[in-house]
Amino acid sequence: MSTPIERVRPSDPRVPVSPQLALRVAVLSGGALLMFAIIFFRLWYLQVLTGEQYVQEAAANSVRDLPIAAPRGQILDREGQPIAASMVTNAVQIVPSALPPAGKPRLDVYRRLGALLGMSAGHIEALVIKGRTTLPYAPVTIKTAAGRGVLTELAERQSEFPGVTQQPVSIRSYPYGEMAAQVIGYVGQVNKRELEKPAFRGVQQGTVVGQEGLEYFYDRYLRGREGVQRVQVNSAGYPEPTRLQPQPPKAGYSLGTTLDLGLQREGEKALLEGIENARAGGKPAIAGAFTALDPLNGEVLAIGSYPSFDPDKFAKPLTEGELEALEGKSGGEETPSRLVNRAVNGAYPTGSTFKPITAMAALEAGVINPTEGLGAGSCIEATGGGGELFCNSGHTDYGAVGLVEALKVSSDTYFFTVGELANPHGNVIQNKARELGIGEKTGIDLPSELTGTIPSRQWLVEQNEEEAKCTREHHGNPCHIVAEPGEPWTVGYNMDLAVGQGSLQTDPLQMAVAYSTLANAYIHGGEGEVVTPHLGLQIDEPNGGLVQSLSQNFPPKRRVHLNYADLSDVMEGIHEAASQLGGTSADVWTGWDQAKHPVYGKTGTAERPPHLEQSWYMCYIADPKRPIVIAVTVEEGGFGAETAAPIARLIASKWFGQPEKFVVGTSKTF
Repeated sequence: MSTPIERVRPSDPRVPVSPQLALRVAVLSGGALLMFAIIFFRLWYLQVLTGEQYVQEAAANSVRDLPIAAPRGQILDREGQPIAASMVTNAVQIVPSALPPAGKPRLDVYRRLGALLGMSAGHIEALVIKGRTTLPYAPVTIKTAAGRGVLTELAERQSEFPGVTQQPVSIRSYPYGEMAAQVIGYVGQVNKRELEKPAFRGVQQGTVVGQEGLEYFYDRYLRGREGVQRVQVNSAGYPEPTRLQPQPPKAGYSLGTTLDLGLQREGEKALLEGIENARAGGKPAIAGAFTALDPLNGEVLAIGSYPSFDPDKFAKPLTEGELEALEGKSGGEETPSRLVNRAVNGAYPTGSTFKPITAMAALEAGVINPTEGLGAGSCIEATGGGGELFCNSGHTDYGAVGLVEALKVSSDTYFFTVGELANPHGNVIQNKARELGIGEKTGIDLPSELTGTIPSRQWLVEQNEEEAKCTREHHGNPCHIVAEPGEPWTVGYNMDLAVGQGSLQTDPLQMAVAYSTLANAYIHGGEGEVVTPHLGLQIDEPNGGLVQSLSQNFPPKRRVHLNYADLSDVMEGIHEAASQLGGTSADVWTGWDQAKHPVYGKTGTAERPPHLEQSWYMCYIADPKRPIVIAVTVEEGGFGAETAAPIARLIASKWFGQPEKFVVGTSKTF
């Protein structure tokens, strides 16, 4: 019996799993499950819980903010009359998305618009391309102030100018043109370099800001706060119709100033009349400046510089040629820059207007006795001066005179002698000049002003060191910083300084401060103050409400004590110079009511080789309530009595309501 065959069982495909592998699989499975859970939760969170928020943010991505320029605050005179204002005009703009297709249709629009605006089609196209690149969703401004006629024609022929619109904008306006332009300043768009200045920190590029003068110094008040126009744009970056509400701009504050509009206007008119009179007499009279100051508090009543410029020219970018013309560099010939404010940045010797300062210094230092006769002869030779002669103008011999008479007739030989006598005593004259306010910045509220130079022993040492350094850097070629490199201080330097000559450098504002200090002390029995000249009076709301008074920002720089007897001698001398027969400016003041408004005045004729003499006049005119100090200078204007003094009289006549007369003096003194 055969044995039954047993069926063979198939082999088991499963492989035994080790415990370690089982654990690893479990961990990976759990991790995958956790990741899917996180992804699911995140999707649920985004779609259910925060879906509406992201929808809003996505919509916001299509909204762009455009700045709306704020109207600048006004600049007002002391009576509230605007001397710089803002006016609303329609700007001509192009909306790139609304233009015809590129090519001939679009170029035709540019040509028609250019014919109206006086611009080339290529220039307009370049502006559109630049604007489209910078802010693709914003209209491009082609011309800010196109004129009523142009705007009317654009409105009437709108179908011929697709994409061209008119938009109201606020622009700066200067109703008096060139008057006080260097003081008021001008505005313009801030650039990248200017954004680095602390004054413009936080300002967006392209914002219109003050660039010079009061516009710059008080820009943070005048600028206002920009508004925002919200624009809806599509995926291509073009604007679309929207109901988004704009945030309106806030107008800037107004600046009230110390300037008297009537006096300012008369001062500029008088300066021009004096210059024209000098030119008629054969003198170049190429430039000039004046300052009128309240000696009690430093308020600048009027201040001007010639030649001037129209600030409205800066409403649009200037061409290189236009800027060179303003700077006096066009045509290959140097002419006086119109942008320089010569009242605060002119660097000049003063001639004899410096003599009252020399006198005050020598009297208080005990160098001279006011009654002692000095300066006999038409010329004097300095001790150890190597034969150099120091002479009176025209070699006039006034004889040996006392201080009062020397100031009255402006005896150079007297003051040359004073300079010689003061020299062994050190910096007697220099120290007094600085004490009164010369050779240092006055602190006026303008962006820049002259420091000035009062020559002294230490100054000459520094100049020689600078000359030596410069000569080495130029491989032995002299730099002419000093006339005689290495020359020591000599008595001649002090003698020149005593009469306002030599290397003395100052300006009408510093001289007005010095004379104000003398006048201030004279009024108060010898106890005076060095005033801080200023133009800002107050900051006002656009509607006129007071925001801030500025007077506390300009306290006196220091108090001075001047010997009243000495000061009285000096003031008597310059009063006789303006009122007594033989005084250097007495004939200029013929007919003036000296009893009511006594004049204390001093002529000056400064030598500036190779130029013709510079004309100077300084005066203080007393009044219980409205005293005034006036400084006038005219470059290459000749003698002080014939050009500068008549200008000062016209300014004073306006201030005190006296008959306005341009009276040319005859004195030919330095």
